[in-house]
Amino acid sequence: MAQTTANTEIVREFVEQAFNNGNLEVADEYLAEDFVRHDPDMGEVRGREKYKEFIEMNRTAFPDYHETIENIITQGDTVMYRWTLRGTQEGEFMGVAPTGNEIEVTGMIDMRLEDGRITEL
Repeated sequence: MAQTTANTEIVREFVEQAFNNGNLEVADEYLAEDFVRHDPDMGEVRGREKYKEFIEMNRTAFPDYHETIENIITQGDTVMYRWTLRGTQEGEFMGVAPTGNEIEVTGMIDMRLEDGRITEL
């Protein structure tokens, strides 16, 4: 039970610090060295440094980027959460020129953790 609670807090803190606050250094603390992000639309991202670039790309395009964790469920080494992302597109994003439009996107993600670090999502 203690590890489940710890995993939940790791994910919450990582999202808050890395995505919402733009503190990319927390990736070194919270992501495993061999971290991988699976995404059929954007392709795989492997390693901490590449994921930092991914976060920076999002925060550059949406400087007011804010991801709210709406619901979170943790079972063993897996943390799954439903999120809402809000932001204003002030930079280029995936080939789309800045629009100045506010966006709101929802989704779900699951992260696997090992030894207190996020290994994949």
